[in-house]
Amino acid sequence: MKRFRQAVEASDIEALVQSLSPDVVFHSPVRFHAFEGRETVGTVLRAVMRVFKDFHYTNELHGGGETALVFRAKVGTLELEGIDLLTADPSTDLVTHLTVFVRPLSAAQALAAAVGKELGLTS
Repeated sequence: MKRFRQAVEASDIEALVQSLSPDVVFHSPVRFHAFEGRETVGTVLRAVMRVFKDFHYTNELHGGGETALVFRAKVGTLELEGIDLLTADPSTDLVTHLTVFVRPLSAAQALAAAVGKELGLTS
């Protein structure tokens, strides 16, 4: 988890992608089906990093083999709170599962629209 957090805090997207397991599973806060694989998840996280402004972690919690990184950020003018819930392979420290939760709903909707636009899914 340390590699993941350091990469995010440094805004180093390539280091972030390399902190992911090749078969990582990512559960987005705005899509029912998971994204799978380092390349696919990397594409989504690149878009998210372009959308988030003033991103910073506020807390780190551990339990049950998972780490929760609590964060705050902005999407446009909307402030949001969220959690990156991570599971990593203890032998490699590569993230195998990432689930992101965000609130409030208005910010989650703005995030979905902005990331969709970054990925060319909406106009």
